[in-house]
Amino acid sequence: MLQRLQARLTAPVSAAPLAVFRIIFGGMMLGSIVRFVAKGWVHELYVAPKVYFPFYGFEWVKPLGETGMYLLFGLMALTALGIMLGLFYRWSATLFFLSFTYVELIDKTNYLNHYYFVSVVALLLITVPAHRHFSLDVLRKPQLWVSQVPAWTVLIFQLQLGLVYFYAGVAKLNADWLFEAMPLRYWLPAHTHMPLIGPLFDKLWVAYLFCWFGAFYDLTIPFFLSWRRSRLFAYLTVIVFHVLTAMLFQIGMFPYIMMVSTLIFFSAGFHEKILSTLRGIAQVNTPEATVFAPVFRPTQGILLSLLALHFLLQVLVPWRFLLYPDKLFWTEQGYRFSWRVMLMEKAGTAFFYVRDPRNGQETEVYNRDYLTVNQEKMVATQPDMLLQFAHILRDDFRAEGIPDPEVRAEAYVTLNGRGSRLLIDPKFNLAAASESFRHKHWILPFEEKTLQHEAVVQTE
Repeated sequence: MLQRLQARLTAPVSAAPLAVFRIIFGGMMLGSIVRFVAKGWVHELYVAPKVYFPFYGFEWVKPLGETGMYLLFGLMALTALGIMLGLFYRWSATLFFLSFTYVELIDKTNYLNHYYFVSVVALLLITVPAHRHFSLDVLRKPQLWVSQVPAWTVLIFQLQLGLVYFYAGVAKLNADWLFEAMPLRYWLPAHTHMPLIGPLFDKLWVAYLFCWFGAFYDLTIPFFLSWRRSRLFAYLTVIVFHVLTAMLFQIGMFPYIMMVSTLIFFSAGFHEKILSTLRGIAQVNTPEATVFAPVFRPTQGILLSLLALHFLLQVLVPWRFLLYPDKLFWTEQGYRFSWRVMLMEKAGTAFFYVRDPRNGQETEVYNRDYLTVNQEKMVATQPDMLLQFAHILRDDFRAEGIPDPEVRAEAYVTLNGRGSRLLIDPKFNLAAASESFRHKHWILPFEEKTLQHEAVVQTE
């Protein structure tokens, strides 16, 4: 069986799908970076804030100052262009992955699933010879040109996309989504002004239809895209689904990235037609000989083992929430890096108090003295960020002359339409707690109640 798997993975296939994917991904990233800079988000998110919230274990990742951050985004744009054109490809892919991932590690306030997806795809691009077909590297060094590549170089992107969709579907298999139509029953009525379909968004059955179809779509679309007979209809569904999500929800470039990325599922002939069109525009001739990229040099055996480890982690990491008690949406322990997209309506308000242990005097903190609007929103509802902010306050007040200040917080949070309630123990000294992957015992348990039950209680 292993021999058959090896033969399947190393079988020669057209290099066209890999080249088209490289061009599309590089172009999308270049456009996204230009858009990000043009909207002023570099300054707003990575220069203006007074404090940042790095990921656990990456506290050494810091913003580089205004000039440094703009230079870093300039490097990202340049390397994205290099990926698109296939110019100095290995360096471009590697530097893009490092620069993009560095930026995303600066502040978890800005975490989005599609940023994580971009980092993962950029990492995978480093491992494949996407520059050896229709690229400027081939024009520089014609001996690089190949017409065929090992099948695994295309399959890894199909598998990665399949995992993203499938786990997004698995995440929707929860009671709030399926049986309460939450949070879509709250979000959709805000779009009743849309022409033609707008009035439908006020109907509860439409929210349920969207929820159930969304779960079915995510769970099955990788399989329908993989099957030749259903591929065209499946891709039309991809377009409709992501165009709707782009119109209804502010989720940035994610819908467009997914629409163009899923083209990797189409046949080699489809991608060769795209390249043929591009060759006509660029007036570039293609060698007629069939050349296959070498397979299973000593390093490729190691590379395939590392890719197997990567995909094992991709399969296991979304399940890590099972290691923690209580409701995932409440504690958010194991929530990130799991392809959970648009699943909850969570809002809160947090009040922080710093106590001087010498005299018992307690001071309420004005959060805006430290946090941006978006940071304050995230801190109030995400326990790990709440703990980080408490440590920031501890260190700040300690610098002002208070030895071992105590920090506590009252965080009131509402989740998917339920009444506001305390998120953490308001008496617990957060300054004395340390960050780790262990369960945060100071998070109060979530008392499960249906929306109908809470509506009755509020009426009474």
